[in-house]
Amino acid sequence: MADVFACAGCGDVLTGPVTRVALPSRAHHRYGHEMLPALMDPGTYAADPEPSGPPWRPWSEVGPQEAEARGVFAPVDALSFGAPGAVVVAPGDTRGTVLIPERCDGYCLGLDGRDGPNLACARCGRPVATRIDDCSLWQAVWLAPGAVRRIPAVDPTGGSPEREAPAREWESTPPVEPSGHWSPRWTAAAGAALAHLLAASAGAPVSVPDGLVAQTFGRALEALLPPGPLVPPGPLAPLVPSVRSVPLGPSRSVAKRAALAGPGLPAPGPVPDIALVPRHPRTGEPWQPPGGAEAVPVDADVWQGMAFPREPLPVPATGGMPDGVLRDDPLPPYPHVLFQPDPEVFLHTLARLPAVRQPWLRRIYDRVRQHPYDLF
Repeated sequence: MADVFACAGCGDVLTGPVTRVALPSRAHHRYGHEMLPALMDPGTYAADPEPSGPPWRPWSEVGPQEAEARGVFAPVDALSFGAPGAVVVAPGDTRGTVLIPERCDGYCLGLDGRDGPNLACARCGRPVATRIDDCSLWQAVWLAPGAVRRIPAVDPTGGSPEREAPAREWESTPPVEPSGHWSPRWTAAAGAALAHLLAASAGAPVSVPDGLVAQTFGRALEALLPPGPLVPPGPLAPLVPSVRSVPLGPSRSVAKRAALAGPGLPAPGPVPDIALVPRHPRTGEPWQPPGGAEAVPVDADVWQGMAFPREPLPVPATGGMPDGVLRDDPLPPYPHVLFQPDPEVFLHTLARLPAVRQPWLRRIYDRVRQHPYDLF
């Protein structure tokens, strides 16, 4: 069912009807030096369970014990001591707000929210939200906790609740954009999943299936874990030689096998040690694999792209191509560089996993934090 959000002061409606979905892994992700699209799809919202916004306190002031009580298990630059539960919507879903001119600073081409809420209720003037639209940041409006209240929307037609889409109808994000760049949605989701994948490995080498899964995780696993079976290059591999870095995990461990698992896929056999599964696009809960495999959650749209890869047709066509055959005119988009999971999302996720307290995984965290673009 859809909801609307209203000003907690005067009750004026501030959004159109929106339906709750899972908070994307890229919610606080910076990417490149370009204008990014909206974080949320139209008509949707998500809630961030963590505190957000000012005041901020540096790690040296917070300390490990207080940070762990807040769910952070490794050093970060600073922790927010704002209120938890900020709600994010697409900018086009807002209603009845006006900018607060003195809070409209940004880094480059837009607003980055550095001064706190920069949108006020047009009716009563209460600060209610923060508009983000600067370069490198996903465009979004974050509704401030305590400044808004949720109101279940009433369907005037008396219709039935919205039907839950089956897994085969979930959105699928292709790994490469038409420009030849890796999709920022893909790199962010891979950064979050890689953190869970390392924790599930327990420091052992991990083998992954070829194709997109190998493209996404293979080089990072080779760089961060002990040597194991080499992953063959996938169909998107650029013609650049792979470089193996000095692994940071334990030196000797029994290898583990990872595989995709989830709705619409046949049961893998034998059962893998680690299952790459989708996070439900609405609830965010990971799909539970059978057979005792440890689940590693992946954003549903990226998991869908890995599990059921499709080459988009650039022009309408009748009939179809045989399975396994790619169109050669025009050529499908190929990336210009080797794939790299986003190190910022990787560190953000890993710092919030209790497993990072293990010495071998903490060494990986510290090394990537010092050299975020050198190890992947």
